[in-house]
Parts: sequence; C-alpha cells; structure tokens
Amino acid sequence: MLDKIVIANRGEIALRILRACRELGIKTVAVYSQADIDLMHVKLADESVCIGPPEPAKSYLNIPAILSAAEVTDAMAIHPGYGFLSESADFAEQVESSGFVFIGPPAAAIRLMGDKVSAKKAMRKAGVPCVPGPDKVLGDNADKNLALAREIGYPVILKAAAGGGGRGMRVIHAEGALMNAIQLVRTEAKAAFGDSGIYMEKFLEKPRHIEFQVLADGHGNVIHLGERDCSMQRKHQKVVEEAPAPGITEEQRRDMGVKVCEACRQIGYRGAGTFEFLYDEGCFYFIEMNTRVQVEHPVTEMVTGVDIVHQQMRVAAGEKLGISQGDIGLNGHAIECRINAENPKNFHPSPGAIERSHFPGGPGIRVDSHLYDGYRVPPFYDSLIGKLIAHGPDRNSAMKRMQNALDEMFITGIDTNLALHRQIIDDSAFAAGGLDIHYLERKHPHYNL
Repeated sequence: MLDKIVIANRGEIALRILRACRELGIKTVAVYSQADIDLMHVKLADESVCIGPPEPAKSYLNIPAILSAAEVTDAMAIHPGYGFLSESADFAEQVESSGFVFIGPPAAAIRLMGDKVSAKKAMRKAGVPCVPGPDKVLGDNADKNLALAREIGYPVILKAAAGGGGRGMRVIHAEGALMNAIQLVRTEAKAAFGDSGIYMEKFLEKPRHIEFQVLADGHGNVIHLGERDCSMQRKHQKVVEEAPAPGITEEQRRDMGVKVCEACRQIGYRGAGTFEFLYDEGCFYFIEMNTRVQVEHPVTEMVTGVDIVHQQMRVAAGEKLGISQGDIGLNGHAIECRINAENPKNFHPSPGAIERSHFPGGPGIRVDSHLYDGYRVPPFYDSLIGKLIAHGPDRNSAMKRMQNALDEMFITGIDTNLALHRQIIDDSAFAAGGLDIHYLERKHPHYNL
C-alpha cells in the first residue's frame, strides 16, 4: 500500500480522500492555497504545504508547485480528486515521470477519453452505442457542414471536442442558424479549453442522463457498480443524483455493464471511471467518460457497499481488484443533493462566513462536507460546499429520509440552494421518477439563469 500521498484538491473531496487514507493507514499531505489555510482537511492532515495564492491557476492548477510539495514531503503518490487537474493527461504524465504514483488512469486513457471525438470513435469500436453523428471534428467547408446537419436531422448540437462540464455547447433547430453557431462555439471552445475543435451530433430533446460506474485494476480485471440517474440538472450541471436509476431493468443493466467493462479493457483503463449516457426511448447513447472519481460517487457506495476511493488507492498501488462482478449487488436506493453556496434568486456564488450550521443524522443519512461554524467560504472556487445523501431499502424510503434530512439541515451566514432541494424532493413528478434532463429548467424557469 502507498505510505504517503498528496491530496491535490480542496473542500469536501479532499476531506473524503483524507478519511479514506486514515482508514487505510496512509499518511497525508494537504496542499492548499493561501485562501484555504482553514480547510478542515488541512487541519487534519499529517503535513500541509501552501502551494500559492488563491487563484486556481497559481495554486491548484500549478503543476510544478504540487510536484514540489510531493518532493519535499517524500510522498509516494498524488490523488487529484475531481476538477482541477484530475483529468489532465499532462499532469498524470508529469506525476509519473517525476517518480510518483498518479492515483488515476494512465495518461493515454485520459487523453483518449478527454477528446470527445476520439472517445466516441473508441466507444463505437468497443461496441458501446453513441449519439448519431460522425466521429470527427467539423471542417471549414460550409456546404459539407450544412449537408451533415441535414443528414443527421435537426435539431443538432455542437460541442467542443475538448469540452466538459456543459461548456462549449449549442443547440441548433434550423439551418439558417447553423453557420453562425459554428463560429460562436469554436470561439467559446478556444476560450474555455484552448482548442477550437468542435463536432456535431443529433440533439435528443428529452433524454435522461444515466451513467455507469466502473473499476479496473490494470491487470485485466474490470467490474461495474451499476448506474446512477443524474437527470436533475441546471445548464448541464448536476443538482440531484440517485442510484439505481428508476425504470432501468436488470437486463439493461447487465447488457450495458458488459459493454462498458469491455470498453475499459480495450482502452487499457485503470482505476475508477464513469461512462455517461443519454437515455432516450429505451436506448443508451454514450456522450463522454469521466476519468476520475465523480462528485456523486457516494450514492453508488451506499447501494453497493464498495468504497470507491479505497479501491482507487489499492489499484494505484498495483493491487488486483479484491472483488468480482458476482460480488456486486444493489442494496436499496440512495439519493444525493448537491449543496451549493449560491444566491437562491440569481444563482450567483455566495461566499462568506458560516455563522451556524446543523447537519442531519439518523438511519441511512450521510453528509460529505468540509464546513464548520466560523469557516469562511472563499470566492475563488466552485460553489459546492457539501453533499447530503440519503439511503433506504427502496426509493420511497430514501426520499422520505431525504425530506427529513433537508428539514433538519440549516446553514446561516451565506445563501444556499437548500430550499430548491426541498422543492425537488417534494415534487410529485420527481417522486414518480424517470424525468428528463430539461425538467428542472421547465419546472423552475428562473433556474436557467
């Protein structure tokens, strides 16, 4: 097992990783920006190193500073968490070439799946169904692009080849808007990702968002941990997630599980990963793979009993998976609400000091958060401040437990989206299950600001 790791992240995921390390007897090094000296995991880590000023580019995205922290503390490995450098193939390469273990997949797999065009091509080759559209970047020939859109059929969607997180995307419903949209999305893609490559595919108007969690050990052993439904979204950002996905049959789960595991073998994958799909009229369509631990991994942990972060570190240490597909069963149902520090009217981030807070408890309740009374939420980073997870023997009981937990929970001193989560969990349509990715924005039009 790895004896000491650098946690190259912040907030709730950094604390989650630290807790897993303590359980495994691994020493920890917290790296932090000048704005984050009061983070809970920094207080609890065996060692801590300041890596720069508050701006992410000068701290959490500063590869030389993170590698230097690993060197001066004699760390053995680096865990990137999610966001920041977690899906940077260049970072993974530099970590390995500097003599450290990268707790994640090989750089080649990150690079392959990070480019949405090459990812679709690899998935088609592996037999994973994809959204209709060519596996190549759009060229500059206007006539060919117009003809392609007609062949696919409107509406179509343009996406940044190097994109993610819902950025660099635009839906086109009519031919007259296509050429201008191509130029706009290219500009957005260049600004957001440093790559102006874009591609076109069919826009599915009312799909669900369903994803499959996988684990691979680098020795040819791959398993899946079932699926999650992440259809409650705002501007392509997930708000509520649950596992298993309502309405997905055991036969569908088994069929897609076989496909994603085989895809992992073909691309030489190692570690934890997530295959994301649009699900429409009983069919799955691959959209991307996240080559890291997901924000919503706790719902899968709750229904399978598998600690995904433990498995990441064991696999990175060279161990074989200690569990097989036959060991995996789905026990009950779990729902996760992402708690954000944001204004409930305009959804702008709401930094500031936590005056008072209370986190709920009781059977089946889990809270992943780095908050404590007096902690000051800085203005420099993502607004996610915690995750509330409820597990029950079935979906209805999980929802009841979530309702109770949301009623108990309060945070004062800053604005949060707790009220929105109460509305979602109380919504009869959500209770019925199977909603599409645009439901939240239809139900709460102001939430699309």
